Amino acid sequence: MRAVYTTKRFPLFRQHDMMDCGPTCLRMISKFYGRNFNVDRIRNLSRISKTGVSLLGISKAAESIGFQTVGGRINFGKLLESVHFPCIVHWQKKHFVIVYKATNRGVYIADPVGSLSKYSHKEFIENWSYRETDQGHEGIVLLLKPLDAFYVQPDDAIQHSSGLVFLLSYILKFKKLLFQLFLGFCVSSLIMFMSPFLTKAILDVGVTEHNLQFIYYILLGQIILSVSQISIELIRSWIFLHISTRINVSIITEFLFKLTRLPLSFFDTRMTGDILQRITDHKRIEAFLTNNSLNAIFSLMTFFVFGIVLANYNMFILLIFLIGSTLYCLWTALFLKKRKRLDYKKFELLAKNQMQTIEIINGINEIKINDCATQKLWSWESTQAKLFKVSTSVLSLSQIQQIGAHFINQSKNIMISFLSAKAVIEGQLTIGEMLAIQFVIGQMNVPLDQLSSFLQTAQDAKISTERLEQIQRLDDEEPTTDSLINEVDVSQNIVIEDLTFTYPGAGNTASIKDVSFTIPAGKVTAIVGASGSGKTTLLKLLLKVYDADSGKIKLGNTSFNMISPKAWRAGCGCVMQDGYLFSDTIARNIVLNENELDTNKLVDVIRSVNLSDYVSEQPLGLNTQIGSQGKGVSGGQRQRLLIARALYKEPDYLFLDEATSALDANNEKDIVENLKVFSRGRTVVVIAHRLSTVRDADNIVVLEKGGIIESGSHHELVGRKGYYYNLIKNQLELGN
Repeated sequence: MRAVYTTKRFPLFRQHDMMDCGPTCLRMISKFYGRNFNVDRIRNLSRISKTGVSLLGISKAAESIGFQTVGGRINFGKLLESVHFPCIVHWQKKHFVIVYKATNRGVYIADPVGSLSKYSHKEFIENWSYRETDQGHEGIVLLLKPLDAFYVQPDDAIQHSSGLVFLLSYILKFKKLLFQLFLGFCVSSLIMFMSPFLTKAILDVGVTEHNLQFIYYILLGQIILSVSQISIELIRSWIFLHISTRINVSIITEFLFKLTRLPLSFFDTRMTGDILQRITDHKRIEAFLTNNSLNAIFSLMTFFVFGIVLANYNMFILLIFLIGSTLYCLWTALFLKKRKRLDYKKFELLAKNQMQTIEIINGINEIKINDCATQKLWSWESTQAKLFKVSTSVLSLSQIQQIGAHFINQSKNIMISFLSAKAVIEGQLTIGEMLAIQFVIGQMNVPLDQLSSFLQTAQDAKISTERLEQIQRLDDEEPTTDSLINEVDVSQNIVIEDLTFTYPGAGNTASIKDVSFTIPAGKVTAIVGASGSGKTTLLKLLLKVYDADSGKIKLGNTSFNMISPKAWRAGCGCVMQDGYLFSDTIARNIVLNENELDTNKLVDVIRSVNLSDYVSEQPLGLNTQIGSQGKGVSGGQRQRLLIARALYKEPDYLFLDEATSALDANNEKDIVENLKVFSRGRTVVVIAHRLSTVRDADNIVVLEKGGIIESGSHHELVGRKGYYYNLIKNQLELGN
């Protein structure tokens, strides 16, 4: 067995999302044995979902890249004595970490949150132990051994983060404003360059020679220079504000546009908090790109300008200053890695906190009805306590860093003051030159402080950039090439052949199993079955939300994979069970594209879904605002609004998933009759439990546990007295 990192530090990669710990652990172990795999590939192999990945998922992913794996429970004694490291262990019953070394003195952990840590045996057991038995504490472990198949696999093309270079590309878009800033800096530098010489002149000429008139002239010059510098700083602040606002909008806009181009399946494997936290990350990037980065550049140039002035006075003092400054920077750099590890922990907790807050707000009705506010708030408070603990660690680290940096800086300043005074006594410097040196040292210390701040914000920005770039590197749902078909032939049947699909998550059974049938063009096809039989999943496959594991969907002889998702959905109207209403007016919730608003057409659609009375009762009519996710409207009204949205598009294909389940009998009867009229000549797929919705369909497909068990017209299926007959017999008396 070949291990590459036996004498080096164990390779550490950091997870970018809350649920990425398992795939990231497997990536680290692969790197340990000499192979570099992309974490996105491992995510896919482990079939990660929103709830994370199981040990089985990690095991299957490891086996697919050439590892032999054994997973299960083991007691702590055997872990120390018999296990070959590295191995993956279940941590705190919700996380995966790597044990890469264990001795009698401690257990060494590689945590994908971002740290290499050593735990005492007691601390390790507290975090790892699943239960205590007669043989000691037991925990869950996954052992991995690379086989020959592992070593023959090529490395993935790892796309390294372009980091700060990528970020600076945003700044370079504002070349004209940058030139103005540079011009202002040159004038400001010239003013600062003159200041120590004016200070020297006041003492060595004005005071020494008792020339009051000369002092007046110098003071007048200093006032003019100060006013000029203040004016330049004021202009520079306004330019900074303009640039920062533009950059802020650009970063968020590009990220949101990227999200809209990703496949819908992406959102099924990501926590909402992770996505929202990435949007929050732009604040760090904005801070770095504007004040911090530009100020750092200007401060660095100021440092060189005053360095030249100091060298002109005394080269030895400049040397002392440079040595002290180097020690100052090295001390600051010592804390960067520790800050990065804490930052990743904080990111994870902030994402979790954001998710919990959203759930409390959105689920307030269920919380109050079920009287579970205390439990939910306790869970939220637990996260706050962890956030406080991490924030305390960050503060402690910052204080140690600042105290040490302050000590080094003050020691350097005291040494320079002593050397300057000594040089005056020995006649090497005048008093004016000594004060000028003190002024220069004060000005050169400012860039050092800003450099320390710059290094911290640069690190924060780099971390945030890595998280944003991970999303930017994902493939769009629709490639930019012209290989996809944008014209859909609506006269062709939809043909499904041997279709199989399984949701992400190791151990999940197939939701759709070897399904084959045809959806005739211009006809109504109903899909029925018990809850969990795969009806909605099949509909999502038809809408290109997911890609099938195997089998084909074709439009005539054209593979679905060759049809542009955008072009396909443009011709589809859809009502899903979890359809979303936006925080907007009634009209804008039905007509999502503002440029296509046709009032007469909108009124007709509203009439066809029996919403006319509801709209007329509202003071603002069609301009009445409704809340996000349909707050302020009933379940039936919400469903009718979603049907109206689908009908307004006048689609070639209409997909209805329990579209009338929340309607009363009278409304359902009227709307079903109107849908029959609307459906003439259109291809319609209906999912429903109610007989009234499906009995007039041209073809009914019956699903059970993901497979087709029978199909035919309503009368044919009733005559067979099979599964369909038993499914509906309790709804109506068939004799009627």
